[in-house]
Amino acid sequence: MDCLDGSPGQFRNFKKDDFEADWIKVAECRFGQVYQVRLKRQREKCALKSFHTTLCANIYRKTIDEASNIAKVKFKNVVSIYGLCSEASAVVMEHMSNGSLNNLLASHTLMWPKKFQMIHEASMGMDFLHSMTPPLLHLNLKTSNLLLDDCLHIKISDFGLIHWEEGMDSKLFVEHLTARGNISYIPPETFSQCLDPPGTTFDVYSFGIVMWEILSQQKPYAGCCMTTVLLQVSHGKRPCVEMIPEQKPRECDQMINIMRQCWDQDHRKRPQFSDTVRKTEALSKVLKSPGPIQCHKNGVEGQESEYPWLVHPMHKIALPEVPGLPSDDHCGNDSILSLLCKKDFCSFRNSVRGQHVYTQFSGQKSLLHYTVASGDAESVEHVLRLGAEVNCMTARGYTPLIIAVLHRLYDIISLLLEHGAATAQGDEDQWTALHFAAQNGDDRAIRLLLDKGAAADVREKVGWMPLHLACQNGHETVVRLLLSRLSKEAIGEREAQGRTPLHLASAYGHVNIAKLLLSKGADPTAADSSLSTALHLSAEEGHNRIVRQLVKSGVNINSADSMGYTPLHLAALRGHTGICRQLLSNRASPDSKTLQGWTPMHLAAQRGHEATVVQLESQGGCVNAGGENGWRPLHLACHQGELEVVATLLAAKADPNVSEDSDGWTPLHVACTSASLRSVLHLISHHADVNAVNTEKVTPLHLAAQHGCVPIVKALLLNGADRTLMDASGSTALDVAQRCEKWEIVELLQK
Repeated sequence: MDCLDGSPGQFRNFKKDDFEADWIKVAECRFGQVYQVRLKRQREKCALKSFHTTLCANIYRKTIDEASNIAKVKFKNVVSIYGLCSEASAVVMEHMSNGSLNNLLASHTLMWPKKFQMIHEASMGMDFLHSMTPPLLHLNLKTSNLLLDDCLHIKISDFGLIHWEEGMDSKLFVEHLTARGNISYIPPETFSQCLDPPGTTFDVYSFGIVMWEILSQQKPYAGCCMTTVLLQVSHGKRPCVEMIPEQKPRECDQMINIMRQCWDQDHRKRPQFSDTVRKTEALSKVLKSPGPIQCHKNGVEGQESEYPWLVHPMHKIALPEVPGLPSDDHCGNDSILSLLCKKDFCSFRNSVRGQHVYTQFSGQKSLLHYTVASGDAESVEHVLRLGAEVNCMTARGYTPLIIAVLHRLYDIISLLLEHGAATAQGDEDQWTALHFAAQNGDDRAIRLLLDKGAAADVREKVGWMPLHLACQNGHETVVRLLLSRLSKEAIGEREAQGRTPLHLASAYGHVNIAKLLLSKGADPTAADSSLSTALHLSAEEGHNRIVRQLVKSGVNINSADSMGYTPLHLAALRGHTGICRQLLSNRASPDSKTLQGWTPMHLAAQRGHEATVVQLESQGGCVNAGGENGWRPLHLACHQGELEVVATLLAAKADPNVSEDSDGWTPLHVACTSASLRSVLHLISHHADVNAVNTEKVTPLHLAAQHGCVPIVKALLLNGADRTLMDASGSTALDVAQRCEKWEIVELLQK
């Protein structure tokens, strides 16, 4: 979807009637609301961000003024803006199904490879904005403006909405920023009396704070008022690096160094994003993260995406004393906790008394929770001897055993188990210690727990066993340990969405685990609640080796999911040409149709996968197959402006004059609406009828005049377009151009 029927580089002004009636509100803030909407014609989801006209008239007006600049921004890590909807005082933009990074950081614990990947992707998006001429400054960069697509990839949003104006008062500028909740992201030089116009280093500083948020999964300056933050930042204070978890890969130290350079007090010492992109890419490759599962497709059919996260529910506990920030607990027992924070364990053991053991701190944490988190086994044993309840729970259900497992404190795990810690006790989501150990690939903790009677087939709230988690995250040693304690039937157990461990290993590309599961009797034909098999998931995610294993196992290669998608459809949709070749060589049907009538050829053409189109055609795929409303692959390629695919389809004898069923549009009509000159020229060179009429008697010339594309009008006229033809309302192309105020085209047509 390039500009949704608009010319590339131009904004389209949508009407409310262009969208289906059911607008779903997905977010609200003091500036307006964000709705999920769907276009009637293309059935594509969009996000519609409306502004309160009373509060934000100025912002909306500036957005309109900046339209030509923002429309040029087309990059994989930047949210695409499609146009405006003046009737709703709104911007129409790309739909991001997984919301903001801010929400994700608060609700889930990201694995380190995913953190590194997200930092790198955000840096690429910012580097692209700064590479424009002149650089497009964000000035509003924060985790709530980093949005997540179906596959949890980062895209930058809300750029170009804040502007520095000549002669602007620095106080007014800061007030404008803080009104949007940006105080934590504003660099120190902004607070000076003689403020220079902000440059690229402003965004670099904000990015440094974003990096800290991703690495620590905490909020910067939590609990501090705006004045405190301003003073701390002005004096060189930054969020506490010690809040980044201790259990981190060694590469994290390099990432922290980049972060510190970005938030340097001297803006001249901050790196450019081009340098940061290079460094974060290298670190991200070291900790390469597999993509997440996409068990339901979000393609042409527009179905919702649902898949288990690459991350797991947030489960963490920290000591209350955080350097530079106020204490979490304000009570008479702070002195006891401060001894733990200082790791003065000898003084702690001498000071702690029986009454301390029964004290409840914030979040229903007990002294035993904090003592376990401190990591000192002798102190844990001392607190237990004083009568601490070994299975006490925090407000979210974390037991001391869960805390010990999360911190990989093996001596303390053994100690707690000896004192009767219950291995089956789970948190509020029914995650047990075994679930956490499996999620983290901690085979040592797994052995300790299993040897003390932990049930390998224990399930959390939505049916996930530890085996599901280990398979999802590629922990082969843990998988082998768990399989040794599980029956053959348990290997095929399903979670709430019907996914088996084989589904998860296949979707994430863990080929050795998939082989292991198959050798232990896992059923390759098992389907989840959307009727997707492991082959569907591995084909969609591009895991060639797993596809090969599953094909060998005798799975039905043409099985369709609940939307009629076969593995070949999904591979074509994602442009996995090698997998398409492999499936077709094993008798996959090249022309099978989804419930909406799309063939693999339609999906590959719509997404611009030229090599896949060639592969499908060479192995029997039909280039003229009719889809929903009679749309052919050529219609879709012209609609998307996929020039190489248009040329490939025409060379393969796609019919340039076929009309779709509902409105009678030919591919040339569609190409004129999409303002794709080269597509128009390709079609004309293959004898497309320049005077074809749709059901409303509209010709390609009418549409080119309406959309104001002078080169297309010239091309049509040079190739025999009849300027006298009238549409159903009696209008010629000249009438349309005059009505749309396309004066250059009016002049052309009057000659």
